[in-house]
Parts: sequence; structure tokens; C-alpha cells
Amino acid sequence: MEMEMEMEMQRSWYERVRRMASGNAVVVFSLSGCCMCHVVKKLLFGLGVGPTVYELDLENGGEEIKAVLFQLLLTTSNSSSAVTGGAAVPVVFVGGKLLGGLEKVMSCHINGSLVPLLKQAGALWL
Repeated sequence: MEMEMEMEMQRSWYERVRRMASGNAVVVFSLSGCCMCHVVKKLLFGLGVGPTVYELDLENGGEEIKAVLFQLLLTTSNSSSAVTGGAAVPVVFVGGKLLGGLEKVMSCHINGSLVPLLKQAGALWL
């Protein structure tokens, strides 16, 4: 019975993250004092994107949301090394779909795929 309740709570946190992530064309889960998060936000703002930003250290249930994000990053990457140093943030969603953390965002920016992705999601009108 306890395990069922725990699984239901976990499902509700996953559902909350899903709703939050699909609330805007670009959503960033961040920590207010995190330098990696600052880099991602600065890049997006510099490209002309106005993302919805959730600062998890200021958000009600931030620790639970961070745990969900960490699991999502682990399950969508080929290895745990894709989750830089075990950090669960920043995490970026574009068009309601998980893009990834800092490493993924930066690699997309460098290889030229980030701007088309942002345009497709309706975040840019260049």
C-alpha cells in the first residue's frame, strides 16, 4: 500500500513537470545561483527568446521537481555522463519536449540546430 502511494505521488510530480514544461514554447528549470543555469538563460535571452524560467530553489516543491528532472535526463541520455556532474539543472524544454541540459543546449547552438528548433516551437520569428 505504501509503495502504491509513493508511486502515485511520483506520478503526480511527473505530471506537474509535464504541465510546467508545456506552458510556453521554451521553459528553463533553473536554480537562481547556478552559473550553468545563468549561461543557458543568457544564451536564450540573447537569441531573443523569452523563456518561462522556474527557479527551483524558489519554487514550492522544487526538490521534488529537481528529482523528476534528474530522472528524465538520465532516461533520455545514453549515459549518466550526459548529466554534467550529477547536476539536475539547467533543464530546457522546447515545444514541450525535453531538449536537455547545458551540454545539449550548447551543442545545438554550436552545430546550428538550436535556432531552427526554437523557430519550429514558435519561440523565434526571425
